[in-house]
Amino acid sequence: MKQKQQTFSFKISDELKNEMINYFQFKKRDKTPPYAIFQADEEDTVVTLYESNKVVFQGISADIDANMWKEREKILTGKYPLEKEKNEKKKEVINDKIDYYFVNSIGSDEVGTGDYFGPIIVTASYVNKNDINFLENLGVRDSKKLTDEKILKIAPEIMKKIPHVTINLTNEKYNEIYSSNINMNAIKAVLHNKALYSLINKKVFDYEMIVVDQFVNEKKYYEYLSKTKFIVKNIHFTTKAEDKCLSVACSSIISRYIFLNEIKNIEKELNLIVPLGAGSDVDLVAKKIADNKGYEKLKYYTKLNFKNTQKIKDI
Repeated sequence: MKQKQQTFSFKISDELKNEMINYFQFKKRDKTPPYAIFQADEEDTVVTLYESNKVVFQGISADIDANMWKEREKILTGKYPLEKEKNEKKKEVINDKIDYYFVNSIGSDEVGTGDYFGPIIVTASYVNKNDINFLENLGVRDSKKLTDEKILKIAPEIMKKIPHVTINLTNEKYNEIYSSNINMNAIKAVLHNKALYSLINKKVFDYEMIVVDQFVNEKKYYEYLSKTKFIVKNIHFTTKAEDKCLSVACSSIISRYIFLNEIKNIEKELNLIVPLGAGSDVDLVAKKIADNKGYEKLKYYTKLNFKNTQKIKDI
């Protein structure tokens, strides 16, 4: 029978904190989660010590290691570590910053908004704390820091295990709805809300927070959704969310994976290498498409409101 992973966490004194730093100095992992002093391996247990004096034990033997350090705290201070209050809110605040990492979370992120070619892809994912080791072993981080080759390799594994919903806004549909009243941020808000709502209503998930990589302030985000019937509330908006929250990181990777495959489909259809971004190399390829198929065909492959559209007319 497969042994069950366990998680225990509590606050410790400065005395024990210093002792743990010394004890784990040669067992530390190379990479450390946000706001953590270290993350280390102790046989079957992963130990993470935060700047706030919160320590987290995860693994098959987490209960044994947690109890050992509790007893050590009793010896040093005469009392056991501070346990969580029963009425404490689920979200953990560390130095006035929320711990997005060691929580059950739903997070969303998008890809394609800065690319002239290709659709806008938004994904919402659910990550349980029990998935952390699996994701860390894959090397999940902010997709912007991963090579496309790495993303193409690990995304299928993530998609098999991690519950998610993806929304694909085609170029044709984007060009149809974009206007002076419906800008890029408004479109993103609608897509994020749709992905999050679809995932939350797909299954009953035990989540502690919903996280969105902030692209606009909270007030404006909900203003964009004023005409939307079903709105997901109580969202944590934070910048660089891919670095802080694993569900957002998964969403970023899945979105990128699907976007790259959509670009491959465009290349196959046009028999051209399609560059990413919105630079001068993009203009040359778009110009070739316009000359061969007509400018009206660009609406199927590009975002016409980009300055590139005017530029290619001047080439």
